[in-house]
Amino acid sequence: MQRSTRLKRELQMLTTEPPPGISCWQSDDQIDDLRAQIVGGGNTPFEGGLFSLEVNVPERYPFEPPKIRFLTPIYHPNIDNAGRICLDALKLPPKGAWRPSLNISTVLTSIQLLMAEPNPDDPLMADISSEFKYNKKVYLEKARSWTEKHAVQRNYGQVKSGEKAPEVLSKDSSRKREPLKEQPQESKRVCL
Repeated sequence: MQRSTRLKRELQMLTTEPPPGISCWQSDDQIDDLRAQIVGGGNTPFEGGLFSLEVNVPERYPFEPPKIRFLTPIYHPNIDNAGRICLDALKLPPKGAWRPSLNISTVLTSIQLLMAEPNPDDPLMADISSEFKYNKKVYLEKARSWTEKHAVQRNYGQVKSGEKAPEVLSKDSSRKREPLKEQPQESKRVCL
């Protein structure tokens, strides 16, 4: 009951007063299955890209963080090939920073900030982190290339903040991400 009421209020706020460059909506009339899009920030290798994310809201929300992952491939040290994100706000304490006072809007804004300012000291992708630290020019070229290949809209006008954007056409449109499956605890990568 608390989850449903809170989610309705949060979705209403995301519709009427969305953070700049972020949109979020229900997927197939399921209140706990949301989709979001983040516009790549200016002066970043993600500029011009529109990145789709899946937001699954657990039964215990807001006492448990939402599970968010990128559906659009992105070249980033804190985001792996399955779209999982290494961000403190997406984990419970003691290793994470999730609190019930946070909401989906603040988490999406944190992800947008992480896109602009990667944390190479807490990576999910060690090779990309190393590239970011020691060969930033190559990292920026690859990140721009991935953005162009997977996240740049084709033949669409500009998406205004808060509007639901059309699906992004990708040169590799046949590539679909598999649903995120829980892995056995011992094989999970835990970012610190």
